Amino acid sequence: MAYTESEVLQYIAENDVKFIKLFFTDIFGTIKSISIQPSELEKAFSHGISFDASGTKGFLKEGRTELFLVPDPSTLCVLPWRPQHGRVVRFFCNVRKPDGTPFDGDCRYLLEQTEDYARKLGYEVQIGTECEFYLFLLNEQGYRTNIPHDSAGYCDLAPDDKGENVRRDICLTLIDMGLHPEKSHHESGPGQHEIDFNYDTLLKAGDNVATFKTIVKTIAARHGLYADFSPCVDGSLPGSGMHINISLHKDKQNIFASEPYCEEAKQFLAGILAHIAEITVFLNPMVKSYSRLGNFGAPKYITWSHENRSQLVRIPNEDGELKRLELRSPDPMCNQYLALSLIIRAGLDGIANKLPLQEPTDYEVLLQAERAKTQIVRPTKETEAASKLEVLPPSLRNAVFIAKESSFVQSVLPEALRKVYLSELFSLSAYC
Repeated sequence: MAYTESEVLQYIAENDVKFIKLFFTDIFGTIKSISIQPSELEKAFSHGISFDASGTKGFLKEGRTELFLVPDPSTLCVLPWRPQHGRVVRFFCNVRKPDGTPFDGDCRYLLEQTEDYARKLGYEVQIGTECEFYLFLLNEQGYRTNIPHDSAGYCDLAPDDKGENVRRDICLTLIDMGLHPEKSHHESGPGQHEIDFNYDTLLKAGDNVATFKTIVKTIAARHGLYADFSPCVDGSLPGSGMHINISLHKDKQNIFASEPYCEEAKQFLAGILAHIAEITVFLNPMVKSYSRLGNFGAPKYITWSHENRSQLVRIPNEDGELKRLELRSPDPMCNQYLALSLIIRAGLDGIANKLPLQEPTDYEVLLQAERAKTQIVRPTKETEAASKLEVLPPSLRNAVFIAKESSFVQSVLPEALRKVYLSELFSLSAYC
């Protein structure tokens, strides 16, 4: 339910709420929080709650360290793992400057602007995410070890799958907080899991990812475990991805619903493929991100397919309103607000410029590309085609350079945000 400010104030007064947590993220997607008392909420809506921006990565601007959190009343939610007497609720917040204008580093506001931009063009975006993570044992001091919670594999059952009850509690908590899990299962790696939840509109989808990560970490800790969203926890183990499912509606019709695809659907996909290298650093922000790409089924080449799961983009074999495109390169350590903004803007740029869509690559592209490098294998139509495919950036450092030179990225992201983000990741890549 989307609450108004007056409804929120009434709810707080009538439901024994004692603490209010204001959630926001830094420019790298790390979730932050400040707690206030209910008596401060009206002030938070009207003026915001101040905090020291110098303690938050990417938020410090020259000569200015104070910023303000303004809660979005529509995101009111009770934290179900906290006591029901003296309840704790949460809001997602927008970040404002002292004069009340939006802060350049507020990635949530950027996603809100992207959603408004798409609607002005006549499009409604629906997003669903598939997020993978590992569960590790803790040591006697309560710190994470490198020992996975179990040694099970893809879709294994208990007792081999020791995370069954953890996933159950995560799913029940998701439901309590207004998200609806669609499926959950053990993934390929030991201690690796995946939980998919329902589609939502663009801004809500960004908030949902933040909610999901918070729930997973909290419930894992309750079970004496550590939840790790790293894209590559160990080079010998499958990486963790965050596949992003996108459907685009115009005049209440899903433009991907029918085949052959309409021109707008093809142009939207073409825009994502055209700009994917430029935005990869925002979808894959860690050095380890590039150890995942090209391994264990994660994409490496800039291709698309109707069904094949080794592609960068696939269009699953679904019907009607369930038809969508699935982008498979992002990983869970990305800032989802930044990532979704850039992905959707890239697709809309494809429509605006009527970009042509390349032919689908309906074969095992990773296998054929590797065969193309081997002199022993006799060249085939597939190996010759695979040898000419464009690739995603091979390293974080390379991805930073490509983004720095991108006029598209410059057109979407505020200069201050872009420079701080890329400078920080360039420094990180220089030591690796």
